[in-house]
Amino acid sequence: MSQFASRVSGTGSAFPARVVTNDDLAKTLDTNDAWISERTGIRQRRISQPGSEHEQNSSLGYQAALRALEMAGKKVEDIDAILFATCSPDTLVPSTACWLQKKLGAKKAWALDVNAACSGFVYALSTADMYIRNGQVKTVLVVGGEVLSSFVNWEDRTSAILFGDGAGAFILEQTAADSPQRILSSHLRTDGSLWDLFYIHAGGSNQPVTPEIHEKRLDKMTMKGKEIFKVAVKTLADFAEEAVKANGLSLSDVDWFVPHQANLRIIEAVAKRLEFPAERTLINIDKFGNTSAATTPTAFDEAVRDGRVKPGQVVLFDVFGAGLTYGSLLMRW
Repeated sequence: MSQFASRVSGTGSAFPARVVTNDDLAKTLDTNDAWISERTGIRQRRISQPGSEHEQNSSLGYQAALRALEMAGKKVEDIDAILFATCSPDTLVPSTACWLQKKLGAKKAWALDVNAACSGFVYALSTADMYIRNGQVKTVLVVGGEVLSSFVNWEDRTSAILFGDGAGAFILEQTAADSPQRILSSHLRTDGSLWDLFYIHAGGSNQPVTPEIHEKRLDKMTMKGKEIFKVAVKTLADFAEEAVKANGLSLSDVDWFVPHQANLRIIEAVAKRLEFPAERTLINIDKFGNTSAATTPTAFDEAVRDGRVKPGQVVLFDVFGAGLTYGSLLMRW
């Protein structure tokens, strides 16, 4: 058994300046504020300015990372590794983690991207935890960042209303295996047979983007919302229960539930299924929309900074994403 564990010592988040409300979308789409908010719980989202070097994915990650470092009392040179969870990278090559490493000047840190779509942050956090547990590194910067607006078909009402841009960051550092404040466990799973519920047809090596492909919007996100809703509710509930049972706990021992912010109706259905109190569920989808890998770290960072989350409390992260990917992670803050 390892003599080490890992704990989250700092959090941070960052969003683009531009706010896009439901009323703004209604100017170009057949929709309105009531229709969107009733079905999704979203009232506004942040959208990056195309071409702005300050609102690139890695730039948002940079801002979030600095805030996390400040909270943790760490310096850039303390970072041993950078894991950047994203499905909307700055470039296919190099990784967004490499761009972030350059911007930070974290010269000793190795860096890589993790693409598990909306599950990415929990996947990256779990990976960082394992590296720390086995003693290979002591301090890891884990970022979940997205500029999904670049991959949204803004003519498609079913998807254009859902997504936003932003980044969240955690500093994960080594602690004693029996430390009360630590990551307790993580639980990951994938079902690739459900790939067609959410995907981008073109843009990879299978289907390069041509003018014809772009005209058909095959380089933009495609989703089956109703099918995703059904799968998400069951898997989020199942993985929440799996995490607490693995630690000999029950859901009543969880102080805060941090689910992926895909749709408020999904979150409400999961909470009802688990009989978990709504007032102990962290939500930021109303202000930021679905920011994919950034949803859970930004929602948690907000609650830490406004004083809702207190030291020693048990926090359950619960996610699902394209792939399909699933995961949960239980920690004591």
